[in-house]
Amino acid sequence: MRFNGVRTAALIGALSALMLAVGWTFGGGAGLAAALAIALAVNGAAYVFSDRIALRSMRAHPVGEVEAPVLYRLVRELATASRQPMPRLYVSETRQPNAFATGRNPRNAAVCCTRGILHILDERELRAVIGHELSHVNNRDILISSVAAAIATVITYLSHLAIFLPIGRADDDDGPGVLGALLMLVLGPVAAAVVQMAISRTREFAADAAGARLTGDPLALASALRKIEAGTRAMPLPQDPELATTSALMIANPFQGLGIGRLFSTHPPTAERIARLERMAGRH
Repeated sequence: MRFNGVRTAALIGALSALMLAVGWTFGGGAGLAAALAIALAVNGAAYVFSDRIALRSMRAHPVGEVEAPVLYRLVRELATASRQPMPRLYVSETRQPNAFATGRNPRNAAVCCTRGILHILDERELRAVIGHELSHVNNRDILISSVAAAIATVITYLSHLAIFLPIGRADDDDGPGVLGALLMLVLGPVAAAVVQMAISRTREFAADAAGARLTGDPLALASALRKIEAGTRAMPLPQDPELATTSALMIANPFQGLGIGRLFSTHPPTAERIARLERMAGRH
């Protein structure tokens, strides 16, 4: 959608302005030139390689019809029904049940399921989850989500590198500089803010509804969300910054509601999502 394109451009522009300001502050004209080069490289990489960054963070590997016949068949059927290209399929060996879509556009899209979700969902529920993820693809949600996740990952890494900045460090002090430490504290929340501003929680409600219409089975998605919610609570992912930025792409928040998981949370309450799906099915 055109609106997502505008949001992506605004996101890239905001990141560039932030990096240029930092470069000017710490290096004057030379710092500004260096920051400009870095901004161009980071933005280009975020746009082109956003899907690879997300898939790598989950250690996902590609699968085909031979390795995952049921998953392949469901995706092919729903992609055909929605008149969209067949996305690439990936599986992460993570035991936690979850799934996400990533990529710049439908022709470059990828759908990833964890081993956990393939284990706990029946075929009807898995079909509903695939419908949800393909709806993100069809609605062009994945562009802004993937770019936001990639950019937030870069900013998060910068926050870790900032601790090594010597600025504000006494000559006999081997610890981090004062400004370096401050940047480390600031850039992490900035990365979270990038995701929060770029990705509205309403997109999950929209994908739930569109996925339910695509499959014709809103109760199957409601049932899947119940199982996924229980699974993510029982087996939360480690609150690693790289995983945190990818979590915005997932069908359910993979973390416990504390620390960095809460900071990066972009998902509406599962109970509310289930209630909406049940109302779609005519249940009260």
